[in-house]
Amino acid sequence: MATHTLSVLVENSPGVLARISSLFSRRGYNIDSLAVGPTEDPEISRMTIVINVEGHALEQVIQQLDKLINVISITRLDPVTSVQRELLLVKVATTPTNRSQVLETVQLFRAKVVDVAQDAVTIEATGNAEKIQALLRVLEPYGIKELVQSGLVAMERGLRLTTNER
Repeated sequence: MATHTLSVLVENSPGVLARISSLFSRRGYNIDSLAVGPTEDPEISRMTIVINVEGHALEQVIQQLDKLINVISITRLDPVTSVQRELLLVKVATTPTNRSQVLETVQLFRAKVVDVAQDAVTIEATGNAEKIQALLRVLEPYGIKELVQSGLVAMERGLRLTTNER
């Protein structure tokens, strides 16, 4: 199976997310990542959907999405010609002896500390999936107490002239 990233512009109205996610569910496709948020136009939202399907199934998914009335446009994003990022918040256990090592790791990954407690630090990191996973592997020996990771957000590089590309 191959991983594909779709950027879907939809009307910003109640029920759109449920209709789109149920389309995947009904067909037995799992969504690996889903991020939804407003665009520069408050009446339009962008959904970044990462799915793991083969070529023909991908075309079927795109055709079915395109039939939904609230869908404005669908773009397949190539990792080479798009900017793709994830956000991570992770709470790591610290002691007086290892705190400086954790802080050095934060700097190495160009992340930042957003909260400090006596026994833990909360770190914010953004980057591609590989960077996020590498940071987690390095922090794991210190003790990850809690984490939350956003879905992938992505957009094409450069100026986009039309919203009807497929």
